[in-house]
Amino acid sequence: MKFGIDRLLADPELRKPLHGKRVALVAHPASVTEGLVHSLDALMALDDLSITAAFGPQHGLKGDKQDNMVETADELDAQYGIPIFSLYGEVRRPTPDMMASADVFLFDLQDLGCRIYTFVTTLLYLLEAASGTGKQVWVLDRPNPAGRPVEGTLLLPGQESFVGAGPMPMRHGLTLGEIGHWFMDHFKLDVDYRVIAMEGWLPEEGPGFGWPEERIWINPSPNAANLNMARAYAGTVMLEGTTLSEGRGTTRPLEVLFGAPDVDAAAVHTCMKRIAPHWMEGCALRECWFTPTFHKHQGELCNALMVHAEGPFYDHAKFRPWRLQALAFKAIRWFHPTYPIWRDFPYEYEFERLAIDVINGGPALREWVDNPSATPADLDALTLPDEAAWRDRTAGLLLY
Repeated sequence: MKFGIDRLLADPELRKPLHGKRVALVAHPASVTEGLVHSLDALMALDDLSITAAFGPQHGLKGDKQDNMVETADELDAQYGIPIFSLYGEVRRPTPDMMASADVFLFDLQDLGCRIYTFVTTLLYLLEAASGTGKQVWVLDRPNPAGRPVEGTLLLPGQESFVGAGPMPMRHGLTLGEIGHWFMDHFKLDVDYRVIAMEGWLPEEGPGFGWPEERIWINPSPNAANLNMARAYAGTVMLEGTTLSEGRGTTRPLEVLFGAPDVDAAAVHTCMKRIAPHWMEGCALRECWFTPTFHKHQGELCNALMVHAEGPFYDHAKFRPWRLQALAFKAIRWFHPTYPIWRDFPYEYEFERLAIDVINGGPALREWVDNPSATPADLDALTLPDEAAWRDRTAGLLLY
């Protein structure tokens, strides 16, 4: 099984179109080869390529920035003497000066298969910056660790943001190479766009269902610690828009449905089973306790429900993390009617809308949670048509 970077390194014929061109790399800590060499080092070692710049997305080329809206500065690489441009600093869209650094941009980021994961938007911004300029963008494709399932409502017009690149569902089921093709078509971009496809990726086969067992996991961002997190993330990321802890400040962030010192996890779990037990399938939930060393509820003992979408508890066809997280919110609202769930603070450079609405690309989920008469069937009535429409729109883009 080979990722796009491995195929590019192994096959001189694939690299021929790059000869004589200035090449830039968009990368982060998980941008490594099958031998665990960072892509920048591996490409620099080739004598037939000229690497003139590198770009880092959110959390930086080195992945050292912990939280949202913690920016990375541009720098000069000490080893290679090339500029390292930040796409999560003073700007999030590549500037003309940045684009002038290369003729071809190799995009080699490991994604999590979720619209809100900002590497998706970084790809769109790069394509938009390249459109009409003659610049080429190549995606060196990597797996979607969440696999092919699709879940969530489509982002509404006018709700675009850095965590909402376009009318996509939360769990999009595509690789970044495939998403690039959708961006090209949907936004009518004029770019010489290419994908160096993977070889042997089997997203419908277990036990990985998206993540090949022969490849080790490397955090693509500081809080993406393992495959369980990647599977749960399309749900648990919504906690970023709440007062509830997502587990930041612990060793298992974004693997819990909530954590708080004033929420009874066992009671919420019981309530979830009464409201929509069918949304809880495909995983195990375990009551636990933790004390965050930083972030929300720092230093306070929190009661929580941890998600185990792994091992014998995982059923790929049944696991629905977005609905599972929505159900946890609904149960908290039922059991604690006045609990201040929704966090009102600037989120990913959006200062007017509630963070939970920015995350979901509209207010529908929040309104469903807060409406005491709304049922699981009501949320399905909103969501199922959007999910079907997305699958129809993207069926012809699948490369694997």
